[in-house]
Amino acid sequence: MAKASPRTPTVPDRPPCRLYLITPPIIPDLDAFAAVLDQALAAGDVAALQIRLKPADEATIRHAVAVLAPVARRHEVAVILNDRPDLARATGCDGVHIGQEDASLAEARRVMGPDAMIGVTCHADRDLAWDAAEGGADYVAFGAFYPTDTKETVHRPSPELLTVWQETVEVPCVAIGGITVDNCAELARAGADFVAVSAGVWRHADGPAAAVRAFNRKLNF
Repeated sequence: MAKASPRTPTVPDRPPCRLYLITPPIIPDLDAFAAVLDQALAAGDVAALQIRLKPADEATIRHAVAVLAPVARRHEVAVILNDRPDLARATGCDGVHIGQEDASLAEARRVMGPDAMIGVTCHADRDLAWDAAEGGADYVAFGAFYPTDTKETVHRPSPELLTVWQETVEVPCVAIGGITVDNCAELARAGADFVAVSAGVWRHADGPAAAVRAFNRKLNF
C-alpha cells in the first residue's frame, strides 16, 4: 500500500472496493470456526482477515492465530492481529491494527518491521488519519458508519469523509461499523478502498459463504 502523499489531478480509476473480514470477538470452537472461515474465503475475494478477540488472554490469541492463519493463507488472505504488535510479530502475522488507545504507530512499526502492514483507527477524524498516513500507516480506518453491536462506538462519520480522503490522499481507507450487504455499496461508491465486516458476514441469514458472495457482487458495482 502506498505511503502518504497527496493525490494528483490525474489519478487513474481506483480498483474495486474489497472485503476486509474481522473475526467475531468470541470464538467458542476454533476448529469449527476455521471450517466456516475456509468456506467463506473460498466463496469470493477477501483482502484481509483481522483476528480480533475481546476479551482474550495471550494464550488464547496465540492459539487463534495458529489455527486461523493457515486457513487465511491458503486463500492468499492477509492476516492482521488487533491491538498487539508484539503478538503479531511473535505469531508471524502479516500486520497489526491499532486503535488510538493502543501502541503508537511508531512503536508498532519498530516492533513489526518495515514490511508489515499497519492500520490505524481514526474514527471520524481526518486530522488523525492524516497524521497516521504521514507517519507511515498502510491504511486508515474510519467509522463506525452505522450502528453496530460488535463494539461500543461514539463516532459516526459521514460517507463524505471517504470521498474527501479518496480525492486527496493515496493511503487506502477502510470503512467500518455496522456494514452489511445492504449498505456496503454506498460506502464503496463514496470512496472506501475496503469495507471491514464482522457480524454482517458471520451472522448473515444465509451463512458466511453466501454473505461473502453477496458482498462481492455489491462491491463490484
